[in-house]
Amino acid sequence: MDTRQLAAFCAVVERKSFSQAAERLGVTQPAVSLQIRALEKRLGKQLLDRSGRRVEPTEAGRRLYRSAQRMLALEDQLLEDVATVGEGELTGTLDLGASTGPAAIVLPLLLCEFQAENPGVKVSLTVADTHAVVEHVAARELELGIVGAARRQRGVAFEPFFRDEVILATPPDHPFAGRTVTLDELRKEPLIVMQEGGGVRQLLEDELRRSGERLRDFDVPLELGLQESVRSAVLAGYGVTFISRSAVEADLGADRLGEARVRGLNLVRDVSLVRAARKSPTRVAEAFVAFGKERLA
Repeated sequence: MDTRQLAAFCAVVERKSFSQAAERLGVTQPAVSLQIRALEKRLGKQLLDRSGRRVEPTEAGRRLYRSAQRMLALEDQLLEDVATVGEGELTGTLDLGASTGPAAIVLPLLLCEFQAENPGVKVSLTVADTHAVVEHVAARELELGIVGAARRQRGVAFEPFFRDEVILATPPDHPFAGRTVTLDELRKEPLIVMQEGGGVRQLLEDELRRSGERLRDFDVPLELGLQESVRSAVLAGYGVTFISRSAVEADLGADRLGEARVRGLNLVRDVSLVRAARKSPTRVAEAFVAFGKERLA
């Protein structure tokens, strides 16, 4: 079985497009079409339905896709095993993504320490919101993701990595600083929020919903993208915001920011690892996960 044909077939099924599959594989669209035709001829079955706006697998194609994923994962593992036979040093590339909360404070130092202990490893970190990181992992464009919210999605699996506390950050002289405030009090203050798709935003909305509240019932004059944006706005005195404690630890210690708690909101979350389902992990990825769990325990 030609695994290049299987890789082309899986890419088309996952992207539902010949052109997008070709872009992902770094080849031309005619090359992908040729691989699929050769595979269908060899198996004597039509594997893809091309009649609609999007390419969909036939029944035979769906069966092949499940088996092809396992075969490609085994091929990756075989190549990894062969490449590292007899070698004690860890080598390779660690491609991972992280949402802005973990990427801001926790991960940079952790990755630097891991790379320093394993100089044969090259680390590449992509920073995006939670939704985008999960999508990249599901598409197997990143091997690992580290996100602040475990969203249900086909094709990925989540596992806890470390715990993170979200606080209400305030200017240091704000009446809320150092207090536990009520939701009624919070409703009267300008609340700066992150954009939809961020883990902190999702946690806040979920907790408000459990308390019978909705974010739209609060005074939200500013929605400013991701974590660093809302932090800068609060530092400048334009309102208060919910943010990961780890992202503002230095500001709290230097009295550039104050913090408050909100009665009735349990703003503690598991920061999660996300991996592509049924994909065998590389030796580098397994080493990093073990290293990170030990350091962050």
